[in-house]
Amino acid sequence: MKTNISSIVFSTAIVISSIVLGNAYMNRNKPERTIAVTGHGVTNFTSDLIVWEGEFTKSNTDLQQAYIDLKKDKKVVMDYLATHGIDATTAVFNAVITDRKTQSNYSATGTYIGENFIGYELSQTIMISSNEVEKIEKISREITELLNKGVQFYSKKPRYYYTKLAELKIEMISKATENAKLRAEKIAMNSGSELDELTVAKMGIFQITGRHSGEDHSWGGALNTSSREKTASITTKLTYTLK
Repeated sequence: MKTNISSIVFSTAIVISSIVLGNAYMNRNKPERTIAVTGHGVTNFTSDLIVWEGEFTKSNTDLQQAYIDLKKDKKVVMDYLATHGIDATTAVFNAVITDRKTQSNYSATGTYIGENFIGYELSQTIMISSNEVEKIEKISREITELLNKGVQFYSKKPRYYYTKLAELKIEMISKATENAKLRAEKIAMNSGSELDELTVAKMGIFQITGRHSGEDHSWGGALNTSSREKTASITTKLTYTLK
């Protein structure tokens, strides 16, 4: 009698174990319900740092005289900047570059017959970095007035930067993450589910483009320096499990 009872209990245990293991196997192969969303953060800002460069040149067949003339032009440039409220310490003058100029000669039939020396061209560049964006921007447009004083000055287009970029990135990541979570909650609610755990979070490429410029985003991240007014954007990709 005891043997029969033991056999029944043992058989029942086997059946129950088989059911439990069978359900566990089925649940293991059942795909976990997840939702993946992409959030987008965008903000506009104004550059607070300007970097401007210019170049002035002087030519002469006598190298020493060319250097003397270029030095005089440098004084004219510095005086011009001083009269427009630019501190001399903010201006960086690079080393003088000397270029020996020659002219190629050809025969009446177009055959190259040599070249002759026509003089030296000396050039020097100036660079200014400043938080006085409007002031430097104005000077970059008007400094060609130096041509009237005999200075061959070529002004380059200013470059614009933002000194609080690190803080801006943190703000943008927060915006993009919040936007992604809101989208996930809406999708889950519309499907009759609820968000459970955040399992994957990935940040996209940080992009800075000129405002209203129509620039394309780059796979490596865009960094516009030609526009004073800019737009920053970033994406985040989040994956949640569902209850």
